[in-house]
Amino acid sequence: MFLAFKNINKTHVNILLKTSLRPNIKLDFNRSFTHLQKNFKPNNKNLKSLANIFVRQAKFSAKNEPVKKVKISKGEIKRLLSLAKPEKYKLALAMVLLIISSGVTMAVPFCIGKLIDFIQKGDKETMKENLKNITLIMAGIFIIGALANFGRVFIIQSTGQRIVARLRKNLFQSVMYQDMAFYDKNKTGELINRLSTDSEVVGLSISQNLSDGLRSGIQAVGGIGMMLYMSPQLSAFGLAIVPAVTAFAIVFGRYIKKLSKKVQDVLASATEVAEEKMSNIRTVRAFAQEDKEINAYTKSVTDVMNMKFKEAFAYGVFFGTTGLSGNLIVLSVFYFGGSYIADQIITVGDLSAFMLYSAWVGISMSGLSSFYTELMRGIGASTRTWEIIDRQPKIPILTSNKIEIDSRIFNKDIKFENIHFSYPSREEQTIFKNLDFTIPGGKICAVVGPSGSGKSTLASLLLRFYDPQEGSVKIGGHDIRLMSQSWLRNHIGTVPQEPALFSMSIKDNIAYGLPNSESITMEQIYEAARKANAFSFIEQFPDKFNTMVGQRGLNLSGGQKQRIALARAILRNPQILLLDEATSALDAASEHLVQEALERIMKDRTVIIIAHRLSTIKNADIIAVINGGRIMEQGSYNELIQNDKGLFKELVARQTIKVD
Repeated sequence: MFLAFKNINKTHVNILLKTSLRPNIKLDFNRSFTHLQKNFKPNNKNLKSLANIFVRQAKFSAKNEPVKKVKISKGEIKRLLSLAKPEKYKLALAMVLLIISSGVTMAVPFCIGKLIDFIQKGDKETMKENLKNITLIMAGIFIIGALANFGRVFIIQSTGQRIVARLRKNLFQSVMYQDMAFYDKNKTGELINRLSTDSEVVGLSISQNLSDGLRSGIQAVGGIGMMLYMSPQLSAFGLAIVPAVTAFAIVFGRYIKKLSKKVQDVLASATEVAEEKMSNIRTVRAFAQEDKEINAYTKSVTDVMNMKFKEAFAYGVFFGTTGLSGNLIVLSVFYFGGSYIADQIITVGDLSAFMLYSAWVGISMSGLSSFYTELMRGIGASTRTWEIIDRQPKIPILTSNKIEIDSRIFNKDIKFENIHFSYPSREEQTIFKNLDFTIPGGKICAVVGPSGSGKSTLASLLLRFYDPQEGSVKIGGHDIRLMSQSWLRNHIGTVPQEPALFSMSIKDNIAYGLPNSESITMEQIYEAARKANAFSFIEQFPDKFNTMVGQRGLNLSGGQKQRIALARAILRNPQILLLDEATSALDAASEHLVQEALERIMKDRTVIIIAHRLSTIKNADIIAVINGGRIMEQGSYNELIQNDKGLFKELVARQTIKVD
């Protein structure tokens, strides 16, 4: 690496910095560089010296760089605890039962201590009778404590499940109300993990964990109080280590909060991998990629396992340290307590009771530490949960400031005015630029163009899945942004290229999407199926309209799914019908049946056809050819096919649009 002096420049210095320093350390070396450039001689030794200077400076800067601490805001804890607010009365009852059960528990060492002294000092003739009575009384107290403990556990467990259920409902509701850009950027498997694992961790951290923490707190306070009552001197020895253990628990809790978030992230990734592979199992099987996908999931599981190993190691260090601390407390109490017995400062019974209280305090301190770490774990898991719940969709579904518009506007023109649009997930790629396009009301309009030209994007803008960066989409002269999304979409029937069917019966799939689907009669469903040419094949199934279609309609053929989707659109009786390449993936026989049904229902409606097959567009009133984000030409089939220099004729010639 011999460089001439004149070639030593800031680029070389930057290279040295990048290889020697951490990326977040910024050094102002302009003056030093100028000095070095004037005085250094062109040899390798000087270049090494230059590197050494910057390395030393980097080490100095690294030592003096402030360490960022993980801060836990009160707001995070307060919000986490607020999830339990609707259950406050049940939790209050659980706390009363907790106090009773903890009181019984804390009375045991004292009673045992007094019993030992009674046995040692009592009269042998009356001791047996008194011992029997005392034992029966204590047994009754223990039964009361057991019943209180049962009630506490039952209430807390059931309350915890209600909290988890409510959190999942709110999270799912937020997910359902998000705009399409949210789904473009977030993977389904990750969202499923937030709904399942994260919600469970968050909910239980403020129910069962909160109960255990309060129980440990009550027992710790009660135990310390009894220790001080019985022997302040021994208490000083026994409690000396508590501040150090408390500080250690706080540090550990902050670490667990960070680690928990990482664990939940890798779990979400593993869930996403599994969901994606199983959803596309037919493709995996068709290409014989089972082993490849098993290896991919194994890698994800290994990542989870490695993070869990870190978590297990951290917990091992923590509980090992706290356990040792507790044992040292007991050992010190035993040593000094034995000396006090020898000096007749305390009795054997008092020392026995004190030892039990020391053990209870040690266990309770460990429980408090666990409570704190689990609370931090819940906060870590809740971070992404709050992000989703708090996210306000850019295109809100629930809004009350929409103007009332006569539904007859849907029979009028649809206008795309000066549209500039790019997808939020890839903003650098412009789909439309200065797009102006009018679809006459009550007419059949076909949109054609090369693959990737933006045909389906027009449908997404009309349904307001996205808003354009500039321009507007208007129906009957009214901007669709001023309309309720639900009201808008209830007047548009959609039949996509790949119809999405749900894992339920054919009947329920046809009725899906209607605001009052429960009131739809079977006759209406039969009529929609007949119009869609679906009635005959449905009747051939053993369960007819109650036949389950399977996940995503896997039990049906492509043509059958398409006709059920068409029946679903017909049942809505929409004023605008949107056909997004509805027949391009079908064989000739299925296409004929679907096309026949389409021609039957397209009358007296505004119909937008996005297609590649000529048979679906040659009877359209108007054909718009789109390319490069603009409408290149527009007219009837006969007008466009006669334009030898037009893109439409070129598409037909290249069989981009198939001639049947």
